Amino acid sequence: MDVSICSQQCVSLEKKVDAHNVKTADVVSMADCSITIEDIEGELSKIERIQNILVRRESELRYMMDDIQLCREITRLKKELQKIISIPEEAKSSENREREEELLQQIHKLVETRDFLVEDVEFERLREREEDREMAAFLQSKLTKTLAKKNHSLQNQQVAPQSHPKPGPYLTKTGLTLLKDCCGLNCSVM
Repeated sequence: MDVSICSQQCVSLEKKVDAHNVKTADVVSMADCSITIEDIEGELSKIERIQNILVRRESELRYMMDDIQLCREITRLKKELQKIISIPEEAKSSENREREEELLQQIHKLVETRDFLVEDVEFERLREREEDREMAAFLQSKLTKTLAKKNHSLQNQQVAPQSHPKPGPYLTKTGLTLLKDCCGLNCSVM
């Protein structure tokens, strides 16, 4: 009986180790990558743009939820007001008249709140458009500068005399063997 429990635990442990190995196999070390600073900056700017889009969307959804809640409350109050208004004036009690006045004031406040909300949403949209224009101009200027640097470096490379530079040493994928390209594949150093 103890052997079966032990074997079940071993199988469970092996599954956990296999699952951990699968997860860690997907991890990429920065030391193994040949990513440039420009690549990292580009990825970072993409992530920031996505984050800004998500923040904006969250804000829009909150405005929409507030608007829906206000509309529901206005609708509820209007229905209650309609019931009171349907009562003939001579049959209305003083409580009905007071409640009618309260409902009108509450509806008026909620409509003002909703109007403010709509104005705020429009202000946010205009602000976001301006931010988008500024970001587009910034990215365009950065792109122009980057292209100018690349063109300048390409022109310098083309103007420089073409000698046969020796490639530097490189590591194999395992990093265990250091190869030198000095005489070709049949080098005696190897």
